[in-house]
Amino acid sequence: MIRKDAKLVKNLFAPDLPAVPTRDGYGRGVVLAGKKDPNVVVVCADLTDSTRNTDFKKHFPERFIEIGVQEQLLAAMSAGLALAGKIPFIASYATFCPGRAWEQIRSNLCLNNANVKVMGCHAGVSVGPDGASHQATEDIASLRPIPNIIIVVPCDALESEKATLAVAKIAGPCYVRFAREKTPAFTTSGTPFKIGQASIFRDGRDVCIVACGPLVYNALQAAEELSREKIDVMVINSHTIKPLDEKTILAAAKKCGAIVTVEEHQITGGLGGAVAEYLAKVCPTPMEFIGVPNRFGESGEPNELIAALGMDVKSIKQAIKKVLKKK
Repeated sequence: MIRKDAKLVKNLFAPDLPAVPTRDGYGRGVVLAGKKDPNVVVVCADLTDSTRNTDFKKHFPERFIEIGVQEQLLAAMSAGLALAGKIPFIASYATFCPGRAWEQIRSNLCLNNANVKVMGCHAGVSVGPDGASHQATEDIASLRPIPNIIIVVPCDALESEKATLAVAKIAGPCYVRFAREKTPAFTTSGTPFKIGQASIFRDGRDVCIVACGPLVYNALQAAEELSREKIDVMVINSHTIKPLDEKTILAAAKKCGAIVTVEEHQITGGLGGAVAEYLAKVCPTPMEFIGVPNRFGESGEPNELIAALGMDVKSIKQAIKKVLKKK
């Protein structure tokens, strides 16, 4: 069973389980961060409402900067603000920042270890009808090799709020990734969150799912359904992609002997790649990978796209049964 004693997650099948975009948690969190530290500023590239910066603008108009559609300048000027002592949060669609601003993030932010927080919104295919041009599925892979940057993918809106507050206190560049679509808000105020420390949401011994982002919910549902077939599945919420919680993942690999990674990102270069690279060195383990299968997204309803690209509960269950045959 899910560790309800620790109140890590709510009842997954509760009819009143709220659905909230993970970006909403950022909107709440950055206001709280601004109240705690007067050096927190927000710089936006003409997407104030979509990136949930409206409340920050309302509370702190003197600390809100609108620069228009200039994502490369968004990163470059924020590095200057950071080097002058400010804590800039920069927000745009992830296809544009980090996508269009990759070189500035590398050279201005990370090379200088500038204290800038990059908020990538509308990530993954669940952006839906906006289509492939707005569906960032390569962003983690593009940033993960760059030195100095921390990468966080919250699983729901409450964890997004916690992540926003956490990165505000960390010195150095951070990337936090959010979805547009409403997704289940299933963690609690008591669910632990610490950068670089994964959480075991469900214990198990037969196979371990290592997941991030809103698909953690799908992973938990798949695990619960497979328990009726006497398959005992551990589920780890690996919200921090970099630095990876190697200790927790190694222990899970040794205990379960099989791993399935789940992410709303290209299979190549994301969470699955990070886990595979690490385990290949220290504990080679049979693995399967749930994610975008090296293709672009398309226009469609979010849940339809998640299913069509093989990231729904059914696909996760199939991957688990497949990896069990490799043990």
